[in-house]
Amino acid sequence: MGNIKNFIVKTQEKEWLPLNENGIHYKGVFVMSLRFSEKQNRSNTILLKFGPGASYPYHNHPAGEEIFVLSGSCEIENSVLTEGDYLYTPPNCRHSVKSENGCIMLISIPEEVEII
Repeated sequence: MGNIKNFIVKTQEKEWLPLNENGIHYKGVFVMSLRFSEKQNRSNTILLKFGPGASYPYHNHPAGEEIFVLSGSCEIENSVLTEGDYLYTPPNCRHSVKSENGCIMLISIPEEVEII
């Protein structure tokens, strides 16, 4: 397994990167990778930051998703999530996300999302 220090992510030492997927830039949405899967060649655990008014389009989660709101608030399928709220979306759950005032979320995504 190695030294536990090799698995610690110091977020204050990392930068927020604009969210770009398949050549599409989602304005006002930023990502920070926390756990990268070499096997899948993608990040499975991320922080997402939405600026005020930012949104992410309607999409599907083939293997589900877990969301924990760290700060601010967002709206998912007409439900408002605020700081401290947790959402588990089961496999093949479809939704969009928008944030009127901005938010930061911890997200675990076992498989890549599919934009619909």
